[in-house]
Amino acid sequence: MPVRLFSGARSTGISFNMLHRTDHQRVKQQLYCPLDDQVIDRSDTVKGYEYRKGEYIIIEPEEIKKIEPKTAKTMEILEFVKADEVDPVYFESSYYMMPEEAGRRPYALLTKALEESDYVAIAKLTMHNREYTVFLRPHKGGMMLHTMYYAEEVREVESFGAPDVEIKDAEIKVAHQLIEALADKWDPEKYHDTFQDNLKKLIETKLEGGEVQAVEKPKKLAPVVDLMAALKESLAQTKKPAASEKEVPARSEAQAQPKPRKKRA
Repeated sequence: MPVRLFSGARSTGISFNMLHRTDHQRVKQQLYCPLDDQVIDRSDTVKGYEYRKGEYIIIEPEEIKKIEPKTAKTMEILEFVKADEVDPVYFESSYYMMPEEAGRRPYALLTKALEESDYVAIAKLTMHNREYTVFLRPHKGGMMLHTMYYAEEVREVESFGAPDVEIKDAEIKVAHQLIEALADKWDPEKYHDTFQDNLKKLIETKLEGGEVQAVEKPKKLAPVVDLMAALKESLAQTKKPAASEKEVPARSEAQAQPKPRKKRA
């Protein structure tokens, strides 16, 4: 089943160049050899593995090709597992997997079979001098591929887990009410990077010669002493006043006509 991979997600954001503070010229990064006391070209470099402090073995590109696994050219499906058995902590990067012309039928068959089951495919794939375990799942009629961390790469944090505290039934009840008050359908379009938005405004302000205004910061919160009181306060802040509680001003017939609703980020 010949396929191609396309990056499914990428981080975006404002990037800055490093400038010399005195004259605002962009600085350059160079490869410098301290032994020869000179700047060298990238073509004069080789890969080296430090096996002892200051001592290296040289690895040539041809030698790396010799030990490539069979997954260097072919992705091998190892097994099928239940989708909900895979912890998201193992996910790394996402790719769209699209079939070549010769692979359209087996691609469609595998996608359909996975759509009609609770299973996903676990496979192996080599990219960038590394063999990955990957997670294949159906998505919008096609197939998504997610590279995954190996078990030894997922860190364990000592003493991580449920704190040894007693939670009262009343506190659990109010906590559930708070969750239900904030419950909504998943919509990724609702979420934005406020820091990046503020950076864009900062740049626009400086280009226009304006003065940068500080963003209002939240006040430092005191430690929670009464958990029930804190929960009830949070719950009260999420509740919207009922229609009967709102003041309804008199409107003329023209004013009563519906207007387009505006959304706010």
